[in-house]
Amino acid sequence: MSQKSENLSGLDPNRWRTLFVVAIAQLMVVLDSSIVNIAIPSAKADLGISDANQQWVITAYTLAFGSLLLIGGRIGDFMGRKKIFLIGLIGFAAVSALGGIASTQELLFAARALQGVFGALLAPAALAIISVTFTVPTERAKAFGVIGAISGGGAAIGLILGGALTEYLSWRWCLGVNAPIALLAGTLAFKFVKESKAEGEHSYDIPGVITATAGLFSLTYGFNEAATKGWSASSTISFLVAAVILLVLFVIVESKVSNPMMPLRVVTERNRGGSYLGSLIVGAGLFSMFLFLGLYLQIVLGYSPLKSGFAFLPFTAGIIVFAGVASQLLPKFGPKPLMVPGLVFAGIGLLMLTRITPDTSYVGYVLPSLLIMSSGMALVFIPLTSTSLHGVSNRDTGVASAMINTSQQVGGSLGTALLNTVAATAATSYVITNKEVGIAIPGVKQMLYPYGITHGYTVAFTVSAALLFAGAVVLFFFINIGKESLVETEGVITH
Repeated sequence: MSQKSENLSGLDPNRWRTLFVVAIAQLMVVLDSSIVNIAIPSAKADLGISDANQQWVITAYTLAFGSLLLIGGRIGDFMGRKKIFLIGLIGFAAVSALGGIASTQELLFAARALQGVFGALLAPAALAIISVTFTVPTERAKAFGVIGAISGGGAAIGLILGGALTEYLSWRWCLGVNAPIALLAGTLAFKFVKESKAEGEHSYDIPGVITATAGLFSLTYGFNEAATKGWSASSTISFLVAAVILLVLFVIVESKVSNPMMPLRVVTERNRGGSYLGSLIVGAGLFSMFLFLGLYLQIVLGYSPLKSGFAFLPFTAGIIVFAGVASQLLPKFGPKPLMVPGLVFAGIGLLMLTRITPDTSYVGYVLPSLLIMSSGMALVFIPLTSTSLHGVSNRDTGVASAMINTSQQVGGSLGTALLNTVAATAATSYVITNKEVGIAIPGVKQMLYPYGITHGYTVAFTVSAALLFAGAVVLFFFINIGKESLVETEGVITH
């Protein structure tokens, strides 16, 4: 028997079933990032949520999720990834159902926060399970291709599903739909997913937990305050300063303790560190596409929420198609030849959106941009996940997986705050300079300035494209993994 046959014979026979289970869970988490957005107007009317408090439908989730990801990843490493994956699924199902039957805004906000808590357990465990289950480079590339396609296209699917549920059933199903999905995934995971955990000492780094959690909370909340109150607001400045101090303390703590929660070796290796930085920049840049393009379609072009969701469908389709291409090319060419051109293509797609006006058509202007962006981003998502876990030891797989989610979460928060400010400033300046006359909309107190608003969106798209190009530069200089580094002993990745 050849060495390759021997290696393949030792693989988990349920690995593809495991991928199916993790894919279900990943889709649920990704859907939840966008499906609830569609439900906010109906939930506001039903529960009497004020304009000032509506942000907490989103913020309660992102604060808990973003601040607890690192400790969630470490808990999975120590207690067992399958066990924590199951706890995350069951908990997510329960609190989603609680949110779906919420009778007050306080109960809804609490359910969303608890979703973030269980999501912070679930997401790192899911990626860690994939990382330790798939060891052959071609199979691992296919597995990450599936996860990448879900991560890239799931948000658009969430918009469609959220629009359909809200329009034909109730906003409550945008939360309640998670319960049966999670229970199905949990049942299958109990049977097919193999348990794995870190070896060695399992003591928790309490000072690291406190400083990291408080620092990430302050950072996420600070960006949220910047998006809603402005960068000069005292609360924005206070939380961002606190975040810097706490995260610096966290790094100092991690360099001193014997069993750190986030070993610095995970982020100081150039490929992993570059992947996390690239993921943060890409998260900040790509966020504008979903946020501002969705607003453009609904506010300026007058699309319904459901029609807007379907308008993003080509992006989802492009991600799925090109994710398959990327998974085939990754073992042959390595990550850099895919990621750098992919980000350049995605940046070009975003720049194409700067040509939109209130009078341009979807087919002529938006559709080509979505197709170009999706083809580029599909070449980024899969290799980026692979390089961010490259060469990491079994002991650190969970926390390394958590860093991917953390960097994306922080990037998304930063993108929200930065690009909201950019768009609002540009729109106001345009209206004043061009003396645009506002349009009165029945039932809406504020006047609509379609050209000014659209100009603000296009300026935000320009900044977003610049961020994607910057991400390409970062990955070009940091990533030095060749295809040879992905293959050892006849095609088996070792840790």
